[in-house]
Amino acid sequence: MTALEVCCADIQSVRAAIAGGAQRIELCSALEVGGLTPSAGLIKEARILTCRKVKLHILIRPRPGDYIYTRDEIEVMLTDVDFARKLECDGVVIGALTPEGDVDTDVVGCLAAAAGNMSVTFHRAFDLCRDPFEAMEALKQIPSIDRILTSGLAPSAPQGLDMIKELVAKAPEGIAIMPGAGVNSGNAAHIAATAGVKDIHASAKTTVASEMKFRRGDVSMGAPGADEYSRLSTSEAEVKALVAALSDI
Repeated sequence: MTALEVCCADIQSVRAAIAGGAQRIELCSALEVGGLTPSAGLIKEARILTCRKVKLHILIRPRPGDYIYTRDEIEVMLTDVDFARKLECDGVVIGALTPEGDVDTDVVGCLAAAAGNMSVTFHRAFDLCRDPFEAMEALKQIPSIDRILTSGLAPSAPQGLDMIKELVAKAPEGIAIMPGAGVNSGNAAHIAATAGVKDIHASAKTTVASEMKFRRGDVSMGAPGADEYSRLSTSEAEVKALVAALSDI
């Protein structure tokens, strides 16, 4: 069976992923910018809910934008990794690049070492690297790296499927390739079977309408024109459909 990792950005999504049968949760915040480190409160509550029956991995990304980090930002990430480790989370999801588009092995190695015995995933910064095969060889030199989350250097995993297959074929021993981005219950089985992977990543998200009755339509708390009265959250039904689709792969 191919394991399903569900990306969750709120506590309701964590509940939905657990109820739907996900094997692993990647906990984050701010999915609209590709995901950021979740709050301490969200991590603690998710750890309680998973009760070690569902693996809990924490995204370590201190801000939106590129993956080149200052010394201060590295210290922030080290603190977040340490917090996840002390809460006995199962893994962290990290990534850093150089200005030239290579894996920043100094930063990644430092974060991976701080993770201790936790599992370590290199996130989709991989999809912005200059040469994916050189990037894999660089990650091979960091013993703690267990998997790479990738869309195959394409906007979505279905579009990058040929590259994902090639990455799987050439991945160093001990590093799993995990397709993600644009994965849903309608295409997950095809992606997993075609690529020959043992893990797949999806958000299983759906739009949830606000219960607000009074609405001030001319005020935006974020980007101009942003919808303040809906949000994206994980769908239990979609998680169940994904698990069912992957059950025989």
